[in-house]
Amino acid sequence: MHLLKSRWKIALGVIPALLVYCIFSIIPIFISFYYSFMSWNGFSPMEYVGLANFRAILNDSVFWLSVRNNLIVVAASVFGQIPIALVLALLLNRKIKGAKFFRTIAFLPVVISTVVISLTWRMIYNVEQGLLNHLLNNLGLSALAQNWLGNPDYAMYAIAAVIIWQFVGLYFIIFLSALQTVPKDILEAAELDGATEWQKTRYVTLPSIWGVIIIAVILCISGSLKTFDLIYVMTGGGPANATEVMATYMYTETFQGLRYGYGSAISVLIFVFSIAIIVCANMLLKKRTGTKRA
Repeated sequence: MHLLKSRWKIALGVIPALLVYCIFSIIPIFISFYYSFMSWNGFSPMEYVGLANFRAILNDSVFWLSVRNNLIVVAASVFGQIPIALVLALLLNRKIKGAKFFRTIAFLPVVISTVVISLTWRMIYNVEQGLLNHLLNNLGLSALAQNWLGNPDYAMYAIAAVIIWQFVGLYFIIFLSALQTVPKDILEAAELDGATEWQKTRYVTLPSIWGVIIIAVILCISGSLKTFDLIYVMTGGGPANATEVMATYMYTETFQGLRYGYGSAISVLIFVFSIAIIVCANMLLKKRTGTKRA
C-alpha cells in the first residue's frame, strides 16, 4: 500500500512536466509533419500538395549548402568541444592551485547569453576595429587578417570556432563530474603496478567514463543540428548564404518568406537527419565499446 502511494506521488510530480513537454515539444513535431504536406502562407486557406515541398527542397541548392554547414558545425563540435573538454577535465580533476577558479572560468561561456556572445564575437571579428585583426597586425601577421564574417570562405569556420568556445564548458563539467566517480582504489592499484599517468588514463579512467562520453557526443550532435541563435545574430545566414544552416534557413523560409509548408518540410528533414546521425554515432561508439571489451 505504501509503495502504491509512493508511485502515485511520483506520477503526480512527473505528469505536469510531461504535459508541458508534450505541448511544447511532441505536439509541434506532429503539427510540422502535417504542415509539411501543405502549401500555406499563414493567411490564405491551406492547400494539400503531397510531397511537393520535399521534392522542391531536394532540388534547392541553398538547402544543401545549409546541410553542409550544419555538418561543419557538427564536426567542429564533436572533434573540438569533446576532446578539449575531456583534456581540461583530466587536468583540473587533480589537486592543483586555483582549480576552482579555472573550473568557473571554463564554465562561464555556457551561462552567458548567446546574444551577448554573438555581439561580442562579432566585434572581435570586425574587419576594421576587431580585436583579432588588431592582434594579428601588431604581431606582424597582417597577411592573416581577414574579413572573417564577410568572406564566404572563412565565415562558417569563424562561427564554428565561437560555437566550440561557447559549449566546451558544458562538456567539461559533465566529464569532470564523471571523473570524480572513478574508483580511486583502482587507480591506486594501477599505480602500485607501475602504470604511468598516461596508462592509467587510457586503460582505467577513459573506459570507466566511456558511457558518459557517448552521451556527451550524442548531446553534442543534437545541439549542433539545432544551432540557430548564434548564427542568426552574428551573420543572419550571410554573406550569400555562406553561414546558412538548416535552422536559420527554415526560419527564413517560414517567417520571412511566408512559406509555412516549405519551412515545416525543412523542419521534418532536420528531425530525420538528427535521428539518423545520432543513431549512426551511437552505433559506432557502442561498437567501439564492444571491441574494447572484447
